[in-house]
Amino acid sequence: MYTILVVNDSPMVVDVLMAMLDRGGYHPVSAGSGEECLRLLKETKPDLILLDVKMRPLSGWETLRRIKDEPETRHIPVAMHTGKHLTPAEIQQYGGLIEDYILLPTTHRELFDVIEYILNKKVQIEQEVEIARRAGADVKLIEEFQYLSGSVDTFRRLIRLLELSLRTDVSIRIGEHLM
Repeated sequence: MYTILVVNDSPMVVDVLMAMLDRGGYHPVSAGSGEECLRLLKETKPDLILLDVKMRPLSGWETLRRIKDEPETRHIPVAMHTGKHLTPAEIQQYGGLIEDYILLPTTHRELFDVIEYILNKKVQIEQEVEIARRAGADVKLIEEFQYLSGSVDTFRRLIRLLELSLRTDVSIRIGEHLM
């Protein structure tokens, strides 16, 4: 059973996501802030972190940066979640650090599709890395392979989200001009 850490400062959102994950057969754990998340990660290593973007006082982006700066936690996949679309600046600054971006509200199916995709990708990359290690590949080359293998699909998914965001923004602006 996969452990998934839900990090959000809204108890209502935490409750909904925890219930969805529990019903999906996962072992959900929660943190109500970025600080609580970082403390919890010293004790437990989840298989995936679902991290809210808009938290205070420590934002989701800052929490993400701290997770990825620590050698003990940098390998844990992170999917950001929030009710707002990504900006091009956010993609440029943080896209290489996350596995996916979930727009809330979300359906069970959408959430589970993202989670399963990330976890399956993680297992596949780990298997390929192990094969490379056994074959005696250079450690730096293996690390670069790990990073690039994870990043390629992530950036494709983020570009798709950005395109959706831009189309939505353009539709809203066109609608405003028609009124």
